[in-house]
Amino acid sequence: MALRVTRLLVPTGAAALNALNVARKAGVHTSPVRSLRYGWLSYVLGERTTPRLNQNSRIITLDGNLSSGKGAMAQQLADKLGMLYMPEADTFYMDKMTGEKEPLPVDFNGMCSLEKFYTEPRAADGNSYRLQLWMYTMRLLQYADAIEHLLTTGQGVVLERSPFSDFVFLDAMFNEGYIRPECVQHYNEIKGISLCEFLPPHIVIYMDLPAEEVQKKLQQSGKSHLQNVPLSYLKGIEDSYKNSFLPQISEKTDVFSYDMTKALNVKMLVDDIKYSKFEGGPWLEQDDISYHQMRMLVEDKQRVATLTHIPKFLPEITIGAHDYDEKYYAFRSLPGKKYASGYNADVGDKFIWLKIFSRSWSDGHEEVPFASAQRTKC
Repeated sequence: MALRVTRLLVPTGAAALNALNVARKAGVHTSPVRSLRYGWLSYVLGERTTPRLNQNSRIITLDGNLSSGKGAMAQQLADKLGMLYMPEADTFYMDKMTGEKEPLPVDFNGMCSLEKFYTEPRAADGNSYRLQLWMYTMRLLQYADAIEHLLTTGQGVVLERSPFSDFVFLDAMFNEGYIRPECVQHYNEIKGISLCEFLPPHIVIYMDLPAEEVQKKLQQSGKSHLQNVPLSYLKGIEDSYKNSFLPQISEKTDVFSYDMTKALNVKMLVDDIKYSKFEGGPWLEQDDISYHQMRMLVEDKQRVATLTHIPKFLPEITIGAHDYDEKYYAFRSLPGKKYASGYNADVGDKFIWLKIFSRSWSDGHEEVPFASAQRTKC
């Protein structure tokens, strides 16, 4: 049985955006995020996207090697432009989407570990590729969140990396012998059927820091698992960025590259962005009809996550039926996970009987909590 690396608990619509731990620019949008889910009826009744878009309605990604200064610069850039800043997705990004009070065990978060990858990249249990595939899924979900926010509010979004640049780590892993050719083939197949559903960022900012400098910064970080990252691996990421990602993405979007060994401040980035003409790219070809279809996709996070699953056996990401059942029932035994959200008395949910009655009446189903729980897998 193929491992379903994504829990079917991803919230849809504005609920996902409200749950994220992201920094917002105060005063940019005074109206609250939509409380009702957007759908075809909204479009029929006159809901349109283009009227709310402006010059700063863009998705900007900051890309670069490890410890190249992306996070701090992205936060400053978002503040200057009045955009939403989304910190880089990690292995527990889904827990943030579902509003968990604390991260769930790794068994319910891709069954992978970033720390283990750096300390034991050739682990026989396939951790390296599970991590790579899981991170691609998390980046895809975050990118869907970014597009949803942009189209719903008109406010631009600044991200650290994106699913479009995620493959640079795959290239570096393969060159180092951390993953097998079959994993690369599987990843490219997943990427081919999922990434085509999304438009690329409006602007990509590449922060160029030599691999040697990156290694020094990692060793000075104080994090034990980053002390011995091979220079060849860091060099592989740098080469993949320069030789593959940047040439490819520059055909669809504006690309700015900055030498991080020289002085760089956020004002330089803001000036370059403001004076960019942005004369090409698929975003300019969109209209309210295509934006409607785009919103319908990115709002349905379960649909987005399912794009990363294909019926293909691969030892690194496949578990047996008995193991699957064990993990499924272990997840169900967690507080608040037995039934759908809002129907668990063990975590203090109230008026459950009233919710059952109201949803059964409106949806034509009985025992809605049980039905929702059956559709939800870990």
